[in-house]
Amino acid sequence: MSKLDIAKNVNIKNKKASFEYALLDTYVAGMVLKGTEIKAIRMAKVQMGDAYCYFDKGELYITHLHISEYEKGSIYNHEPGRTRKLLLKKRELVKLEGKLTDKGLTIIPVRLFVSDRGFAKLEIALAKGKKLYDKREGIKDKDIKRELSRIIR
Repeated sequence: MSKLDIAKNVNIKNKKASFEYALLDTYVAGMVLKGTEIKAIRMAKVQMGDAYCYFDKGELYITHLHISEYEKGSIYNHEPGRTRKLLLKKRELVKLEGKLTDKGLTIIPVRLFVSDRGFAKLEIALAKGKKLYDKREGIKDKDIKRELSRIIR
C-alpha cells in the first residue's frame, strides 16, 4: 500500500442524519477497532447511513456502521457489519443514558474522522426524529438559500 492510497484527512459525514433528525447535543467518541478496520477507514471505505448507538450494561455500542473489508487483508480481516464499542468519559455516558429515557430520542453518528494523532473518532449526536412537515420546511430553506446565491452571483 502506498502513501497515495491513504487519505490524509478522513472526514466522512452522515448526510442523512441532519435531514432525518433534529440534532440536540453532540459528543466526540473513540472507537474500539481492529487493525484492518483502521486501514479501511483511512481509505474512506465507510457507510453510516443506517447506523445507530445503543447502551448495553452501561456501555455505548454502535451497530450497522459498515466498514468495508480491507482489500489487502488476509484471513485476519474484520467482519464489516460488526458491533463496535464507543469510548466516552463516564459522566458523558451517564448523561447520555439519562437523556435516552425521554421519548423519541436516539443517538446517531454524524461524522467519522481521523484525529491528528491517527485515531479514528466518531462524532455522535443525541437526536430527535423530525416530522414530515419539518423535513419539507428544511427543503424549502435550502431552495431559498440556493436561489439567493444564484441571484447574488
